[in-house]
Amino acid sequence: MRPYLSALLREPLLHFLLLGAALFAAYGALGRDRSDVPGAIVVSRGQIEHLATGFTRVWQRPPTAEELDRLIRDYVREEVYYREAIAMGLDLDDTVIRRRLRQKLEFVSEDIAALAEPTQADLEAFLRSQPDRFRSEPRFTFKHVYLNPQRHGDHLAVIADALLRRLKQAGAQVDASALGDRFLLASAFDSVSSGDIARQFGEGFARALNGLAPGAWAGPVQSGYGVHLVLLSERMEGRVPPLAEVGDSVRREWANAQREKANEAFYQKLLSRYTVAVDRPQTADAADTPRGIAQR
Repeated sequence: MRPYLSALLREPLLHFLLLGAALFAAYGALGRDRSDVPGAIVVSRGQIEHLATGFTRVWQRPPTAEELDRLIRDYVREEVYYREAIAMGLDLDDTVIRRRLRQKLEFVSEDIAALAEPTQADLEAFLRSQPDRFRSEPRFTFKHVYLNPQRHGDHLAVIADALLRRLKQAGAQVDASALGDRFLLASAFDSVSSGDIARQFGEGFARALNGLAPGAWAGPVQSGYGVHLVLLSERMEGRVPPLAEVGDSVRREWANAQREKANEAFYQKLLSRYTVAVDRPQTADAADTPRGIAQR
């Protein structure tokens, strides 16, 4: 029974039906809070309870009678201003209001999508379909000798070449910290991710490190500090971890993808009720017309 319910909750048609029911219920609730008599404002018991609940949530205590009266007066003032603003058309062509209404409608469709609960198979399939989202970064173990360009000036290339020959002769056992110029960072790094290397040395250094062959001194390699002679000991390639290791991240990304999917499906359903014509200037490129929208 549970697998059947899970499959049913993921059915897009059910999402649309639930969304329609939610909108209908919300419209009905709003209608009950207002009188059909033109110009009449009715503050229902339900609305008063809502005002009191909001006050209690903020102040951690229920409102006094005087405070509740003030909340009701503020609500009536807001309702008057709201109705008069709508009557005057102040909501039209207002970018802030348009965006806020769009957000509220998107929130409704996202809430419907949140009802679906993924199965283990759903998460496994999502992980296989989006491996790069969860792939771990390559990691490097290396040591380096730093040469300061400001100190060596025009002789930097010659000094770097001579030191590199010396390092190659000495091999991997040489004490890199005793050579070169003083450096703010360490002279050796053990199993450091490419992202951390890029943050410390710069993107160019990280890319160059990825191209080095392990086991031999190489260089010079440029960084944001100057040049380096580098011995790469080990490069561990990035991998796609199993679901057991990244289950929470996969579930979170799956939920985000479902919300985006539900939002797009809901929008396309609404868009199908409209005929949209885009009257572009003569110089505009017709290829820029958004998909699903006709050009006139």
